Formats: sequence, structure tokens, C-alpha cells
Amino acid sequence: MGSPPGERGREAEETAHSVTISRPFYLGATEVTQGQWERVMGSNPSHFRSCGPGCPVEEVSWYDVQAFIARLDSLTSRRFRLPTEAEWEYACRAGTTTPFSTGSDLTPEQANYDAEGSAHAASPVAFRRSPAPVASFAANAFGLFDLHGNVWEWTSDDHCPYPAGPVADPVANCSSEEKVIRGGSWYFDRDSARCALRYTHRPQDRGPSLGFRLARR
Repeated sequence: MGSPPGERGREAEETAHSVTISRPFYLGATEVTQGQWERVMGSNPSHFRSCGPGCPVEEVSWYDVQAFIARLDSLTSRRFRLPTEAEWEYACRAGTTTPFSTGSDLTPEQANYDAEGSAHAASPVAFRRSPAPVASFAANAFGLFDLHGNVWEWTSDDHCPYPAGPVADPVANCSSEEKVIRGGSWYFDRDSARCALRYTHRPQDRGPSLGFRLARR
């Protein structure tokens, strides 16, 4: 987990360290969609409602997501949750050690991010200016879609410094005022979509590029 020195866009807090995930878990193949949110909650908070029910729900805070999970649990008699930061990065990498699951580069044809001002600026889809329907791009080696770009994804973890040594099944809880979000979005550049990139928001924050996917054991 983390990134090696010299990785483009690397931030100092991305200290590489060994993590063991000892228990299997399920992770949603896609981000939770507007249609799924509406079926559970009876309303659609998204800024980009015109994108349609197959687009990721956004404008949801971490607290909103907890309310969604509680209602979904009661409807299904199952126990859903947000992935931990470690689980998320494991899923994003899908067995790779490169900045992206696609290798050292990520093109606008492979993910929905803002490529304006980059080497890919000439692409006709360099900046789509909105989320795209989930699974619009190829899945990674684990069969998961849109872990790079589209919308940022909430994790369960507080934003805490990484441990100095190896850890097992970490769940960060350091009374931080911020939660970790991962994956970049349609509004952010390629480097923000790196597997190791950590970004944060306060749990009460909402935005047109803030979404999530579900985990379950």
C-alpha cells in the first residue's frame, strides 16, 4: 500500500508499507448509481440527475451514505458498509504495482477524468465535464469498474498517518475531522486517479463529484 519514491504525482504521505487483508470481502462492481439510491431512499440528491439512473449518485456526504447503508441493511437483512482505505486500494490495484491498474498511464478512453492540459489533451474526450454511466469503461483484472475517475469514493477510514510498519486489516480511527476519499473524478486530473492517491473531505461535505461504492463480508 502506498507508492514508491519517484512515482509521478506522489505525495509524501503515501508511505509504502505492507498490509495484510486476512478476510475475504465483496466489493460492488460499480459505484452506487442514482437509480439504486432512489430505490432505497426515495429521492435523488445528484447534481447530474440528467445523466440518468445508470450514472453514479453524487452530492452525498459520508453521513448520507451511512443512512443509505442503514436503510439498505433493513430492506435486505444483509450488512453493507464502506470499504476500508486498504481494501479500496487493493481492489483498485487488482494485482498491479503501477500507478494505475492500466499501467504507468491512464488515458481519457480508459477512465473519466480531466485530461485538459495533459499529454492527452488532444483526445476528443479529454474533459467530459460530468460523470459517465457506470461501467462505461473496461473493468480491471478483478472485474471492477471506475475505480479510476468518474466520482470520488468515500471510504470508512479517518484520514490518519500511515503506520510505520506492516499491519493487518487496518481501519484508521484517529479522531480526524476528515475521511479519506479515493479514486479521483471527472473534475480532477489523471494523477488524482492514481491507486495510491489519498484525498479527504469532512464527513458532512457533499459535491457533484463525491460518490461511493459498497462493500460487504
